[in-house]
Amino acid sequence: MKALVTGASSGIGRDIARALVCRGWDVILVARRADRLMELKKELGKHASCVRCDVSRVEECIKLHEVLRKQDIEMLVNCAGFGLCGFFTETSLDKELEMIDTNIKAVHVLTKLFLQDFMLKNKGYILNVASIAGFFSGPLMATYYATKNYVVSMTGAIYEELRRRGSSVKISALCPGPVDTEFNKVAHVKFSSAPIDSKTAATQALDGMMAGKLYIVPTVKMKCLKFVKRLLPDKTITHFCYSFQKKKR
Repeated sequence: MKALVTGASSGIGRDIARALVCRGWDVILVARRADRLMELKKELGKHASCVRCDVSRVEECIKLHEVLRKQDIEMLVNCAGFGLCGFFTETSLDKELEMIDTNIKAVHVLTKLFLQDFMLKNKGYILNVASIAGFFSGPLMATYYATKNYVVSMTGAIYEELRRRGSSVKISALCPGPVDTEFNKVAHVKFSSAPIDSKTAATQALDGMMAGKLYIVPTVKMKCLKFVKRLLPDKTITHFCYSFQKKKR
């Protein structure tokens, strides 16, 4: 069994790769930081191989698929991504476009290409790492929330298409709240509530995906937050999201 994990150089992606090896999988580690990948490969030994790839570039995603499609990959984990905090009029346009390329385009391209392969074999798993943010609008992190909305929506649509066609291929979205990774450092924010560790997120993600869950939401608090969204008007929820994000700055 072989899995491809993007964003494997740190955080949730790295711990998903570790957890997969513990479960008997071989992993292909993908990220931009070759030195980090080599460190993880050394830790995981013969069960891991590395591919340096900038998934924010569509052409590199397509090439990645072309190079690896004959390796009988049975699982794709789209974990590469980052965030950015600030008023929409003040944040960097270049960074936001890079975020859209990484958080949306890479997930879209790799999901489509590998799903086509999985459909032909009628087996395989796809895990798209989204966020609880994917169910909300996020003032002060508008672009990040919007990218995760895309991932949540697309994953849900594909899930239903697969169900309607009676496919054995499984697709899930991991939608955690705060996780103790490098995310906050990159986004220039700090946690306003206690995070879970990335190992816990990785374990719950794999368990949920194997069980065929569509949305995997770790912690009771985040599950309650998702439920509350059904009860309150969107404008009220967005007001609360602003207050929540403001505490992170």
